Amino acid sequence: MSTKRRVAITGVGVVSPCGIGTEAFWNGLISAAPEGLRRIENFDPEPYFANPKEARRTDRFAQFALAAADEALKMSGDVGGDPTRKGVWIGTGIGGLTTLEEQVLVNEHKGARRVSPFMVPMLMANAASAAISMKYGWQGPCENTCTACAAGTQSVGNAYRLIVSGLCDAMVTGSSEAVMTPTCIAGFTNMTAMSSDNMSRPFDRDRNGFVLAEGSGVLVLEEMESAKARGATILAELMGAASNADAHHITAPSPGGVGAINCMRTAIADAGLVPSDVTYVNAHGTSTPLNDAA
Repeated sequence: MSTKRRVAITGVGVVSPCGIGTEAFWNGLISAAPEGLRRIENFDPEPYFANPKEARRTDRFAQFALAAADEALKMSGDVGGDPTRKGVWIGTGIGGLTTLEEQVLVNEHKGARRVSPFMVPMLMANAASAAISMKYGWQGPCENTCTACAAGTQSVGNAYRLIVSGLCDAMVTGSSEAVMTPTCIAGFTNMTAMSSDNMSRPFDRDRNGFVLAEGSGVLVLEEMESAKARGATILAELMGAASNADAHHITAPSPGGVGAINCMRTAIADAGLVPSDVTYVNAHGTSTPLNDAA
């Protein structure tokens, strides 16, 4: 009878509007922030690239992911091992939207010959995973999940499964988004998904939408025994994961949260736990009437 491989979290990295780096991020969370703080200011991508030219040829969402991965891997320490058994799985809701919008304007105002030859690789949703893989030489699976709000969580779950299955020994995983663009803001506003008074109040009676922002969060996952053997600090254990679809509507959840309930039950079972073992729930509270109710 085989024993399920255990998965440790050994590194964390964050790039966010309320702080770059885990310490700054936490301090930002517990401090009173200016209302409407949504865009990341004073972010310099160049230290994370071999040269300034490479940084310019990388979309903002991939720059964020590379910075978050840098912090996570430094925290984790020397993972070591076979590079073909170390992979990257970074999710995103849409990919290089900043590049796409900029190049559409270039084409419109300056002509097709002025469109960047790097536009396509910059806007691809897998660009963040590729950038991390190439920088650190991790030659295992290099994949991407592009599933809107669920992209980050699904990426972590998929990376976890690669380790549990024995295909990988370590994974850099998480998500990144940079969608503070005029067209994206207009789209969410016209969908009536964004807060009309710039306040996110999930599960509140007066909730009226979310506040759009940008950033990246990255984890380093390792097979537990390998992490212990090299003396890594175990931040947490990832015990189970699941994903599904409620097959209901492109933007609205099924009434009563049937899809979410089934997904949580599957994840808890995968972890070998029961619902009463759960002491904290990090909910997908978007501050919208339908989602919060489900």
